[in-house]
Amino acid sequence: MRQQLVVGAGLIGRPLAERLAKRGDRVLVGTRSGAAVPGAESIVLNAGDAPAFTRAARGMSTIFLCINPRYTDWPTQWPPVIDAAIEAASVTGAGLVVMGNLYPYGSPTEPMTEHSPETTTETKGLVRKNAWHRVRDAHDRGAVRAVEVRASDYFGPGVVGTAHLDDRFFTAILESKTARVVGQPGRVHSWSYLPDIVTTLVAAADYPGAWGRLWHVPSTAVTRNDIVDQLNRRYGTHGKAAGYPQWLLKSLGTLNPMMHEIWASSYQFRMPYIIDSAETERELGIVKTPWTDALATTADSYRGSTVTT
Repeated sequence: MRQQLVVGAGLIGRPLAERLAKRGDRVLVGTRSGAAVPGAESIVLNAGDAPAFTRAARGMSTIFLCINPRYTDWPTQWPPVIDAAIEAASVTGAGLVVMGNLYPYGSPTEPMTEHSPETTTETKGLVRKNAWHRVRDAHDRGAVRAVEVRASDYFGPGVVGTAHLDDRFFTAILESKTARVVGQPGRVHSWSYLPDIVTTLVAAADYPGAWGRLWHVPSTAVTRNDIVDQLNRRYGTHGKAAGYPQWLLKSLGTLNPMMHEIWASSYQFRMPYIIDSAETERELGIVKTPWTDALATTADSYRGSTVTT
């Protein structure tokens, strides 16, 4: 029986642990609170504590690092966590699969592939870029076997108040109101469906080929205006999307550190922001959930009932 350590039990870590347990793996979930996850064992774990991380990882096939600190905590929390994860993987021999994002690529001028240059100059992007480089360097020198799975902004059932396509967005549209969004709702943007993120993480861990690389979650590129139109057609609603003025986000950022970080990364919604996952799909043999199914399943979860057409 494969034994897996999932660090983090949020919107990605929890369904990942459940998926692994469902297929018959023994799963240990480590969080600061010791949160219970169906089908898995749970422990209290400070991911930045290297000795504790290493103890938790003993006997494990894979470490899945799925923590998601607040934006404002990235510079202080990510470095010790990455170092602890590398040490744990090195000492125990467990594979290390890091859940990542697209921030390291900066402001792309074309779709982002697994080999695109990492040109970010923004604080959060630099934190994640440096984290991946530490992991990759450890892999390259033979200390660990590691990969990073990168997704775009996620959506799916259960996403509440923490994402750009969260319950507030869907609820506003389904109530024929205006969803206020960051950036320009007419700009095309890639969206990653939570179950597809989990599928990619599992496939990356099972991959028998070379590690030490990036994988991209298969995602769909669509504007938020188009999403609104699709929802309105499906549910007979009259919702709209409208962007917050940039000056407002910037002004709020002078008073609120979290708003400053949202403003700092709002460039992602003011230009085409598209992920290319063709190589990942080919190498890992994964297929994304059809967009219409993913969108309907998510919207129905907020309505509290299933709508058929």
